[in-house]
Amino acid sequence: MEFIDLKSQYRNIEEDVAQRIKNVLEHGRYIMGPEVQELEKKLALYAGVRHCIGVASGSDALQVALMALGIGQGDEVITTPFTFIATAEIIALLGAKPVFVDVKPDTYNIDPDLIESAITPKTKAIIPVSLYGQCADFDPINEIAENYNIKVIEDAAQSFGAIYKNRRSCALSTIACTSFFPSKPLGAYGDGGACFTDDDHLAKIMREIRVHGQERRYYHSRIGFNGRLDTIQAAILLSKFDIFQDEVERRWEIGNRYTSLIKERFRDIVTPYIEPWNRSVFAQYTIQVNNRDHVQEALKNKGIPTAVHYPVPLHKQSVFASANRDLLLPVSEALAEKVMSLPMHPMLTLEDQDFIVDSLEL
Repeated sequence: MEFIDLKSQYRNIEEDVAQRIKNVLEHGRYIMGPEVQELEKKLALYAGVRHCIGVASGSDALQVALMALGIGQGDEVITTPFTFIATAEIIALLGAKPVFVDVKPDTYNIDPDLIESAITPKTKAIIPVSLYGQCADFDPINEIAENYNIKVIEDAAQSFGAIYKNRRSCALSTIACTSFFPSKPLGAYGDGGACFTDDDHLAKIMREIRVHGQERRYYHSRIGFNGRLDTIQAAILLSKFDIFQDEVERRWEIGNRYTSLIKERFRDIVTPYIEPWNRSVFAQYTIQVNNRDHVQEALKNKGIPTAVHYPVPLHKQSVFASANRDLLLPVSEALAEKVMSLPMHPMLTLEDQDFIVDSLEL
């Protein structure tokens, strides 16, 4: 059994992928070829924003966004400790300080009620992460940001395709960043990412930053870096995008079925809570269990893979721990002890799902 079955997905689109790659090999524009622009237009239209800027990875997307906002040495950026390290890593890489705010115990996303008390004169941005495929609560976050004249960047690495109050993820903030890492809901066959915005000026800056700060060939108006999306990856993403919405619907169905099956049988397992105004893409299907190591081992013995997203909150990671020695974030710390992700992908069969749930009966 696969944790994420990319092989079955590939078999469904094999001919189209092969043809699109062949087209790239024949026209020979491997860097910033026409497929990149085609993908950007389609993704911007899908998300409901004016601009999509393809980049080399989700991490690069965050770096491009922060650089476009001029965030750097001495600045502070508020974010969640319960996520992959890239969110805080890029903040620190640019010389700014990640300020960690605890998450809500039900959605695992940053708690808007705790953000305002973390704002200082040095705060320049807030980066909520739309974790596991569910958007953070952006209306109150954006309201706080507007009151303090700070920017909001959605880390949508796991949530492209999700919906918040009838708006899509990546259209909820000043800038949004997503990842096309192969395991993401829309994944390439390698690294890739994108930034989204409605701001024409920021879009221009981000397009320049991803090509070494270049406004036209060999004329550089700002500091940038090599953060371009490869044409071949764009071609693969175009093929996958053709089936993406069907896969989003399938993820929603599988996630809800997991929840129904587990709730019927297990009182001591906490299933994902989806806010009534949200529609998740279930990038992961993550539950809370007691005695996690024992549960994982029992499932492994039955051939069922699992994963832990995430075992150590960022403020407890050794790279950030010294700067956050006295910081207590009890919700994130408790979640890190209990969360466990089950196999989740659009190809998951009812039979496999039933077997996974049956196997939780230890």
